[in-house]
Amino acid sequence: MTNELGVLIVDDDFRVATLHASIVEAVRGFRVIDRAGSVAATHAALANYGSAIDLVLLDVYLPDGSGIDLVAELPCDSFIVGAETDARAVRAAMRAGALAYLIKPFDDTELARRLAGYAQYRRVLAADVVDQHRVDTALSAMRFGTRASDRADAASPTEHRILEMFAESHGPLFADQVSSAVGVSPATARRHLAHLVNTGRLTMSLQYGSTGRPRQEYRLPG
Repeated sequence: MTNELGVLIVDDDFRVATLHASIVEAVRGFRVIDRAGSVAATHAALANYGSAIDLVLLDVYLPDGSGIDLVAELPCDSFIVGAETDARAVRAAMRAGALAYLIKPFDDTELARRLAGYAQYRRVLAADVVDQHRVDTALSAMRFGTRASDRADAASPTEHRILEMFAESHGPLFADQVSSAVGVSPATARRHLAHLVNTGRLTMSLQYGSTGRPRQEYRLPG
């Protein structure tokens, strides 16, 4: 069993799907379940993985149909993540049940922030019965991302050390550099870095090499 939220990424552009997968994997509490490049492949992934998928990131234009049309058919939550800027498309996506609409291109940190907000939304609405305050808190988290109070939470001693590294470096760093300098495992470094991104203390972008997966690059905001 895992407490992580499973994400299905639906985009027919492999490079974009890889970018979104890297962002999802960098956010604490999330994991990529599968990728799909069409409506048919989305249905197949949903049939294969069922309840393991909590959230679908949907492109608008797919080879065999519309991501917006697909929203209402999904048995789980969804974000529209596409380049369509027609206001009618946004309204249609919201009517169908999409929880967020992100217009490409967007900063990597924006998707990470929305995912953090979604995680908070799920936590607040995990109770069997909710009052108005919980409803308002959940919807605010979903709309604005990580709550202001989350951003104000004190960083752990390890995260203070990481932030000091960035202040001294005057430039971006990769997770393996942080891991080596702080003396923690790469997985632990990535978890701390993801939390610092979620709370607004760091920003993240992806750097592509000539081969292999893109690397996550972190820096101080501004």
